[in-house]
Amino acid sequence: MNRFLQIAAVCASLLASSAGAQDYQTGLAGLKVVDPHVGRPLAGYVWYPTTATAGVATHHANPVWAGIEAIEDAAIAEGRFPLVVLSHGMYGNAMNQSWLASRLARMGYVVAAVNHPGTSTWARDADDARRLWERPRDLSRLIDYMLSTSAHAASIDPDRIFMAGHSLGGFTAVALAGGRYDGEAFDGFCGDHPGELVCGIFDGWNVGKTPEDRAEMAADLSDPRIRGIAVFDLGGTQTFSTASLGQIKTPLLVFGAPEDIDGSGLDLDVESRALVAALPKTSVTYLEPADLAHFDFLGECTANAIAILKDKEPDDVFVCVDGTDDRRALHDMIADAVAAFFAGQ
Repeated sequence: MNRFLQIAAVCASLLASSAGAQDYQTGLAGLKVVDPHVGRPLAGYVWYPTTATAGVATHHANPVWAGIEAIEDAAIAEGRFPLVVLSHGMYGNAMNQSWLASRLARMGYVVAAVNHPGTSTWARDADDARRLWERPRDLSRLIDYMLSTSAHAASIDPDRIFMAGHSLGGFTAVALAGGRYDGEAFDGFCGDHPGELVCGIFDGWNVGKTPEDRAEMAADLSDPRIRGIAVFDLGGTQTFSTASLGQIKTPLLVFGAPEDIDGSGLDLDVESRALVAALPKTSVTYLEPADLAHFDFLGECTANAIAILKDKEPDDVFVCVDGTDDRRALHDMIADAVAAFFAGQ
């Protein structure tokens, strides 16, 4: 367990605040958020604590991904629980952090995630992708739904709302914390760094190409209801104005992933490390486990995943490198640190 020595002290301190939490089973239900005034329906899942024991089954699994154990449509446990909303990465989906949602549900959290239109696995409409300002609004709409008309609304404590986002979901998280898009500065950065990954993605999606879109992107997209945010190896730090990052007051737990398995990962010096350097020291906790890779924030892979990917999707093999036992251990560490961080807010 040497890989965890550099963060052991931080995690021990965080975990002390959440010791004694009750263990539950994971309940699982689908969700749909439909607003007649917003032509952007959202679909996803809710994971929640339950005291039921019958009906445990494997969900969100396939030959590549291991899935989770949960009880579908079980009754939620008695009490009021904190809410966590999740944001997936580029072309990901609401199941990507099911491993984290399940662990948090067993610790006494209600967790909700949706597929972001335009940037999710099965919804890649170019116009939706261009409208990146809608991503943080998706999460604000999800919070509205969970607190008002969802089946679990009465079981959620509105004073304990949290958020976590991976990769492009990390960009979404920073916007919800108060980061403000700065198109002019980002253009300058990309001019000096023409090969930077996020520059190419935003350019390909035509993000911020018109004055109207720049105004939408630069709007205040923060949600003051969110009391703490976990950021998982984000992409897009350089899209935010330094001034806005320096004014963020929402506590952030930022994970940087230094293990670059296939040589095409995010540059921590312009992403997670740069974000942490720009944030007020009182607002941020930074963890950078030496063996953590960008795709370790996805689910656990099956024993046959590498062989299947080599045969069917050889360009994607890297997502499951060290994706079984090693990833499971990392997931345990991440979930414990996130839960303890939230409990301390």
